[in-house]
Amino acid sequence: MIPPRFIPFIVKQVIRHPARSLLTLGGVATAMFLFVAVQAMQQGVHTATHETAADTTLVVYREDRFCPFTSHLPQYYLPQIERVEGVRAVVPMKVVVNNCRASLDVVTFRGVPRDRFVGQYATSLKIIEGSQQEWEKRSDSALLGQTLAQRRGLKIGDRFDAAGVTSYVAGIIESDEPQDQNVAYVHLDFLQQTVDRKLGTVTQFNVKVSSPEQIDSVAAKIDELFSSAEHPTTTRSEKAFVAQVAADMIELIEFTKYMGWGCLAAVLALVGNAIVMSVQDRIKEHAVLQTLGYRSTLIGRLVLCEGVVLSMLGGVVGTGAALLVIHWSKFSLSVDGLSIPIEADASLLVMGLLITVALGVLAGLVPAWRASRRQIADCFRAV
Repeated sequence: MIPPRFIPFIVKQVIRHPARSLLTLGGVATAMFLFVAVQAMQQGVHTATHETAADTTLVVYREDRFCPFTSHLPQYYLPQIERVEGVRAVVPMKVVVNNCRASLDVVTFRGVPRDRFVGQYATSLKIIEGSQQEWEKRSDSALLGQTLAQRRGLKIGDRFDAAGVTSYVAGIIESDEPQDQNVAYVHLDFLQQTVDRKLGTVTQFNVKVSSPEQIDSVAAKIDELFSSAEHPTTTRSEKAFVAQVAADMIELIEFTKYMGWGCLAAVLALVGNAIVMSVQDRIKEHAVLQTLGYRSTLIGRLVLCEGVVLSMLGGVVGTGAALLVIHWSKFSLSVDGLSIPIEADASLLVMGLLITVALGVLAGLVPAWRASRRQIADCFRAV
């Protein structure tokens, strides 16, 4: 765009008014911080609710119930579900949460039978601390999701108390599944006796089907099987279930995209205002540069690059700060025991930098065009 020898000149123009430049950078950084945070929430919603052709998990829930406190299904449904054509495996699960409302700090206990956890979950979870053997030995042991353990500052051997359940931390797990990041896996009979004081009742059944093509037909067969029972069911794919239960929160997150557009508009206005003021202060200097042989188009490009530098510096600070906060805080939005992670990766950093460069170019176009169109005589008349 411009020869490298002009870079020191551009940097000098940016820092010659430190107060103005710092205020502009601060405004751009704040706006980009908010924009990246909004995009991270949007990305988390997509991860938690976007169904793919490879999905094979169904959730069997009590009909017209959403919160785990109100969904009660008899455990004796298990053999009947297993006999449905297309069902590969079934895991009865009791879910207990410390808060059914939307929150950033929800603890979700999932009680599963020891043998079915080993057969269905152990292979897809990575235990990064502790051991599965320790979890199997103790009836009150728990395997915590890495995000939950970091947020609560828990380590192996600690006693963990939430939602009226006290358990022993036997291991910390890592998983790519959003619902495994804030969970505590405990033994089903332990959770039933602790919460209900009796055995035989679960919150849901997690069903694995033989192939993705059968997921809808199997769901229909299960609901038909229990349609006239005392406890009718509603069966959906796992991600559709998350989308249904958290519909209000997801709608609110979707609305925040307008706040993201507002942040970008703020960046455009801030950088544009700074460049206009900077060019207005340097009309005489531009006349001198033209007298020294600088072409008007080069002056316009220098002004344009100044806008890009201002915008990009603020974007780097704001985007980088947002990514660090999201990475270290491990935030997730939870409702009814289901989690929507707030996650950001390198693609958001790249997107943020590209956006700030584009906004810097847009903000500098008009001031650069005006600077390149001024004649030397007009410049001296304006001072």
